[in-house]
Amino acid sequence: MDYMKLAVDATIEGMNKKIGGPFGSTIVRNGEVVVAIGNTVLRDTDPSAHAEMVAIREACKKLGTLDLSDCEIYATCEPCPMCVGAIIWSGIKTVYYCSTNEDAHVHGFSDKHLRNYLKGEDDSVLNMVKVENREDCDHLWEHFHKLNEEK
Repeated sequence: MDYMKLAVDATIEGMNKKIGGPFGSTIVRNGEVVVAIGNTVLRDTDPSAHAEMVAIREACKKLGTLDLSDCEIYATCEPCPMCVGAIIWSGIKTVYYCSTNEDAHVHGFSDKHLRNYLKGEDDSVLNMVKVENREDCDHLWEHFHKLNEEK
């Protein structure tokens, strides 16, 4: 089965419906398609609704797990840093992609500002401020562990 073609077809369908842009993903588990979807940024008015993010969300719901370590993902374009983060968090170990981030840049979908920030080359993108001395925030860790000990 051509998993990349499924991602392409889902992308075209989404673009035709004005749901999202030129990005799609397919998640496969043990040779079975879990989900093939295009991004839903336009439909959802959500800058995080990239194809890989939406595919991971849908796959986790469908499979009833946060662990997709037995899956692989096929993306029509090289995943951005946000999507790479979600891919790693979900446990996926293999990503197949076609277009590069350079191709996306040429077509007006640049993630260079994210890549440069994460490489420490441009800190003007985001001002990160550490808030000190918040016992209420510190308590969240204890509360989480207490709830999980009760199971």
